[in-house]
Amino acid sequence: MTSTETAVASTPFPDAPGRSKGYDREAVDAFLERARGAFEASPDESDLDSAEIRRTAFPVVRGGYAISAVDAAVGRIEDAFAAREREYALSRAGARAWVGRSRNLAQEVLDRLSRPERERFDRVGALSYGYRIDEVDKVADRIARYLESGETLTVEQVRTVAFRMQRGGYREAQVDTVLDAVVSVILAIG
Repeated sequence: MTSTETAVASTPFPDAPGRSKGYDREAVDAFLERARGAFEASPDESDLDSAEIRRTAFPVVRGGYAISAVDAAVGRIEDAFAAREREYALSRAGARAWVGRSRNLAQEVLDRLSRPERERFDRVGALSYGYRIDEVDKVADRIARYLESGETLTVEQVRTVAFRMQRGGYREAQVDTVLDAVVSVILAIG
């Protein structure tokens, strides 16, 4: 096998299709190496956790890895880290403390989402673009039903939610923070 064939065979992800852009190969490969090392270390020594993995972003370039394949893999890595964190916390703090922390986070999210429609998050200025209010409120209602009555909601559904933009919409950072907290709650429950 030539060195080019070896490099292609060891490529962890398919290329972005056609002329579309994908994630920078070097950045993805460096992240995977870091994640592998962090997962092999004990949770006390790890320099990476599921929350940081959730916030990971890669530059988009021509000739990169297919975005959907990388996103799916990063989601699986986050799941693995979250499961390890849950098991570690349960062994150290006990189930009661772990459940208490998860319940508190879920209650904070539910308190935010129980606000009246169109008032759940801060808005950007009238000339700035933010997330579409009606779309965010619809997702917020679904999350609230999950937290209140256990309606089915998966981590993948929360991770892949996308909102269109509108002038004077909801502030993106606030909405994204709540979505991250929902992912944390779902992963904490296991």
